[in-house]
Amino acid sequence: METIYQPIHDNNDYTRRNRFTGEVIELTKEEAEKHDQIFYHEAHATLEDKELGTGMSKHWDKMRKLLNWFRKNNAKAYMVLLD
Repeated sequence: METIYQPIHDNNDYTRRNRFTGEVIELTKEEAEKHDQIFYHEAHATLEDKELGTGMSKHWDKMRKLLNWFRKNNAKAYMVLLD
Protein backbone atom coordinates (compact mmCIF):
# COMPACT_ATOMS: atom_id res chain seq x y z
CA MET A 1 0.00 0.00 0.00
CA GLU A 2 1.39 3.41 -0.95
CA THR A 3 1.50 6.08 1.74
CA ILE A 4 0.28 9.49 0.65
CA TYR A 5 1.36 12.56 2.59
CA GLN A 6 -0.96 15.52 2.30
CA PRO A 7 -0.87 18.52 4.58
CA ILE A 8 -4.21 19.69 5.90
CA HIS A 9 -3.39 23.13 4.50
CA ASP A 10 -0.33 24.83 3.09
CA ASN A 11 0.47 28.09 4.82
CA ASN A 12 3.80 28.37 2.96
CA ASP A 13 5.77 28.07 6.20
CA TYR A 14 8.63 25.67 5.64
CA THR A 15 10.67 26.59 8.71
CA ARG A 16 11.74 23.57 10.72
CA ARG A 17 13.34 23.40 14.18
CA ASN A 18 15.84 20.89 15.52
CA ARG A 19 14.00 19.06 18.29
CA PHE A 20 17.12 18.88 20.48
CA THR A 21 18.95 22.17 19.93
CA GLY A 22 16.10 24.47 18.91
CA GLU A 23 18.11 25.69 15.91
CA VAL A 24 15.88 26.64 12.95
CA ILE A 25 16.28 26.67 9.20
CA GLU A 26 14.01 27.58 6.30
CA LEU A 27 13.43 24.77 3.81
CA THR A 28 11.81 24.52 0.42
CA LYS A 29 8.40 22.92 0.23
CA GLU A 30 9.94 19.67 -1.04
CA GLU A 31 12.54 19.64 1.73
CA ALA A 32 9.92 20.35 4.40
CA GLU A 33 7.79 17.46 3.17
CA LYS A 34 10.78 15.09 3.20
CA HIS A 35 11.77 16.33 6.67
CA ASP A 36 8.29 15.61 7.99
CA GLN A 37 8.30 12.17 6.37
CA ILE A 38 11.52 11.31 8.23
CA PHE A 39 9.76 11.77 11.56
CA TYR A 40 6.64 9.98 10.33
CA HIS A 41 8.74 6.94 9.44
CA GLU A 42 10.74 7.17 12.66
CA ALA A 43 7.57 7.06 14.75
CA HIS A 44 6.09 4.15 12.80
CA ALA A 45 9.37 2.24 12.85
CA THR A 46 9.64 2.63 16.61
CA LEU A 47 6.10 1.30 17.07
CA GLU A 48 6.57 -1.59 14.62
CA ASP A 49 9.85 -2.59 16.24
CA LYS A 50 7.96 -3.30 19.48
CA GLU A 51 6.13 -6.08 17.62
CA LEU A 52 8.76 -7.19 15.09
CA GLY A 53 11.98 -6.70 17.04
CA THR A 54 14.54 -3.91 17.04
CA GLY A 55 15.47 -2.72 13.57
CA MET A 56 12.97 -4.92 11.74
CA SER A 57 10.50 -2.28 10.60
CA LYS A 58 10.48 -1.40 6.90
CA HIS A 59 10.10 2.23 7.96
CA TRP A 60 13.77 2.41 8.99
CA ASP A 61 14.83 1.92 5.37
CA LYS A 62 12.46 4.64 4.22
CA MET A 63 13.80 6.96 6.88
CA ARG A 64 17.43 6.23 5.90
CA LYS A 65 16.64 6.91 2.26
CA LEU A 66 15.22 10.32 3.18
CA LEU A 67 18.20 11.11 5.43
CA ASN A 68 20.55 10.25 2.56
CA TRP A 69 18.55 12.53 0.28
CA PHE A 70 19.12 15.41 2.71
CA ARG A 71 22.85 14.65 2.99
CA LYS A 72 23.15 14.83 -0.79
CA ASN A 73 20.76 17.70 -1.59
CA ASN A 74 20.96 20.05 1.39
CA ALA A 75 23.89 19.21 3.64
CA LYS A 76 23.42 22.40 5.67
CA ALA A 77 19.81 21.56 6.55
CA TYR A 78 20.89 18.00 7.35
CA MET A 79 23.55 19.27 9.77
CA VAL A 80 21.14 21.73 11.43
CA LEU A 81 18.08 19.50 11.70
CA LEU A 82 19.03 15.86 11.46
CA ASP A 83 22.64 15.24 12.45
